[in-house]
Amino acid sequence: MLFLTIETFLEDCMGKRVKPLRAGRERSRSGKDNLFSDMETLNTAYPFSEISSRLKVNVSTRAKRMALRLDPKARLVHLVIPRRASLKAAFKFAEENREWIRDKIRSLPRPISFEDGAVLPIFGRDRRVVVLYNPALRITDIQLKKDELLVLTNKADPSARIRRFLIDLAQKKLAEMTLEKAALIRRKVTDVQVRDTQSRWGSCSEHGDICYSWRLIFAPAKALDYVISHEVAHLLHMDHSDYFWDACERLCKDYEYGKGWMRDNGHQLMCYGQE
Repeated sequence: MLFLTIETFLEDCMGKRVKPLRAGRERSRSGKDNLFSDMETLNTAYPFSEISSRLKVNVSTRAKRMALRLDPKARLVHLVIPRRASLKAAFKFAEENREWIRDKIRSLPRPISFEDGAVLPIFGRDRRVVVLYNPALRITDIQLKKDELLVLTNKADPSARIRRFLIDLAQKKLAEMTLEKAALIRRKVTDVQVRDTQSRWGSCSEHGDICYSWRLIFAPAKALDYVISHEVAHLLHMDHSDYFWDACERLCKDYEYGKGWMRDNGHQLMCYGQE
């Protein structure tokens, strides 16, 4: 089963790694990943916050090498440190990459809330959110128009209802597109779901269960087609072999564009619905 992670899509422009470092004294005692919550204590010895206020330090029992990972949704850069790595060396690594951290945070698109006047690229077409408030209404009614997302509501803040509408819309449309692709290769899809995933655009199980990030609703049509083609191709090949990539390319309307857009711009999809 392949996961299309943000790290995979953006390996060249968003990920930076070094070899594992020598063991140091600082270790995670919990047996789990540890996000340093007491940054004041940590900064006494190593002022990570001076490098960037958006830098968060994680000690991981699973990591084999040090890495800087951009989290577009939280607008943070995570410094992942193997459990046995030296914090001194980790601080030096972060300091050497200060400009990379700053540039990646600055390059993130501004958050776009689900509010009146916002423009959302829904299924490859820009739609302006038009909220019409009426306290006499009993329910919120949302309609997808040619150039608008019309919201008739009695809610002062209908953003949660808009989000739910978009998730349901993504569920329906992505399921339809997935079944159409699967029919081309005569393979059965057991189930199609959408979720608010943090690091996966899509996944396919050996049993034919396919899951997508609902935020793909904001991707250009050819980029969305690529992700769906990628997951459907896994119904034939549960690996990353040449056979898999050949199948993926055959299923795609524009393989080069779709794959390239997700690699270079996929992180932009996380800005929608954020405050």
